[in-house]
Amino acid sequence: MASTQPSPVPAGATPASHTSPLGLSLPEGRGRRVLVTGATGYVGGRLIPELLAAGFDVRAGARNPSDLADRPWSEGVEAVELDLTEADLVEAAMQDVHTVLYLVHSMGGGGDFVTQEQRIADIVGTAADTAGVAQLVYLSGLHPDKIPVAELSDHMRSRALVAERLEQAATPALTFEAGVIIGSGSTSFEMIRHLAERLPVMPGPSWLKNRVEPLAIRDVLYYLLQACALPEPVQLRAQIGNGHPQSFASVLVDYAKAAGLSRRIVIPTPFPLQTLAGFWIGTVTPIPVAVALPLAASLAEEAVVEDRSVRDLIPDPPGGLTSYMDAVRLALKREKEGPLDVTFDADFHAAADPADPLPSDPDWSGTTVYTDERERQSDLPPQDVWPVIESVGGANGWYSTPMLWKVRGLADKLVGGPGLIRGRRDQDRLRRGDAVDWWRVEDVEHGRRLTLRAEMKAGGRAWLQMSTEPREGGGSVYRQRAIFMPDGLLGRAYWTAILPFHAVVFPEMAANILAEAQRRTTGGERRRPRSLARALVGRLPLRRNPLDRGASA
Repeated sequence: MASTQPSPVPAGATPASHTSPLGLSLPEGRGRRVLVTGATGYVGGRLIPELLAAGFDVRAGARNPSDLADRPWSEGVEAVELDLTEADLVEAAMQDVHTVLYLVHSMGGGGDFVTQEQRIADIVGTAADTAGVAQLVYLSGLHPDKIPVAELSDHMRSRALVAERLEQAATPALTFEAGVIIGSGSTSFEMIRHLAERLPVMPGPSWLKNRVEPLAIRDVLYYLLQACALPEPVQLRAQIGNGHPQSFASVLVDYAKAAGLSRRIVIPTPFPLQTLAGFWIGTVTPIPVAVALPLAASLAEEAVVEDRSVRDLIPDPPGGLTSYMDAVRLALKREKEGPLDVTFDADFHAAADPADPLPSDPDWSGTTVYTDERERQSDLPPQDVWPVIESVGGANGWYSTPMLWKVRGLADKLVGGPGLIRGRRDQDRLRRGDAVDWWRVEDVEHGRRLTLRAEMKAGGRAWLQMSTEPREGGGSVYRQRAIFMPDGLLGRAYWTAILPFHAVVFPEMAANILAEAQRRTTGGERRRPRSLARALVGRLPLRRNPLDRGASA
């Protein structure tokens, strides 16, 4: 681990006047300006409140700064447009910045992410030199030093190559190499949790015997915070972990113990099975297959700290680093306390291209557009209907024939989509960019309209809009619109194939949303969606609403 001679963080640097949202030991920010790349991501979204509490001047970068508007810390930061593939935007965002926190990666974004990440690292390093940045801080992955970079998995090789590219800049780069990050909503935690909860007996690849060194998200944030307050710039690669390596199999078993589950049995097979394991993880967890495949490949390498000299630069936090069991308990406790601010999928969803068509475009523009439109009248005012619209998906489901949704979700997982088990960040409140099962919130006008963009594999681009508006004379009008823009003949065939299912699902969904709004207003038993058999056999025949336009092109 090569480095210049670092200056340690002074003991007792935390002023009593600062209060950490997570109870961390905070450094003194002294108004030092930091740029957080990946501000909408899992780590960035958790780090920003801590930076603000420590007194740092925070500039938050995002492709769409409006995505930050709903964050509880948005008024305390300077939001800037930042696309790391655009050199001009990167350099502009770094003006008058002391420390740049590089917290992004392209895994799961499609294409050759290894090459893409190196190109981005070159842009960041060059921009930092031009703008006069004092310190780059990069959160990388932990891997064995003895394995040549060229022989690492794509995931780990990309992280190592990014660190090398950043170190070629004149601006000093401090790289933290972290292994399995444990926190509510993190990729690693969700993988561990869903595997342990869904599979009491887990046959798996030989790498289940490999050792890893988990690190609680609170300790990751601690290191990043202290790095922003270093008295002098540092060029260093620092490995960070909790000091207690364990096999990945024991990680799964210990999670079950901390979560109060029955003992889990893990059976390593004599075969590597990395690709099969990636599909397995992508099927039984909310992690997309595109992310699960490189993630599973990286688990074939041990992730254990070999050099603990990071303590010469940054001492352990007061009270020591968090044990794995305590990290799991904290994560589970955090979920019980309320909705998460950021979950892992924020790091992986591909931003919509500005040139992509939108459902708000004129009907005459662009290519073929298929729609399915439903309209219902209600005696309830819009403010009583809206909470049901905003709470669709996740634990509440989609108010129609659950089996059809589950079958479609499983099919989506098998071909690499997110499926239906991704759930929601908050069961009652949505903001732009949130995941809702296989949908992503593209726009939300609270109290009026919700627009969801599909991320499932569908042979085209799809949206679902739900809205409620005042009705003349009282009450409200509920409108539901599914929009599909097919890609070629395959997309058109897909739309034709699912029309019979739309005829079952969408009318019932519209009726049940209003029925649920009525139930929440007046009390009573929730209206249960029809079973698959009753829906398809027709024991409860559908009555066509004269306001429904159904499917059209």
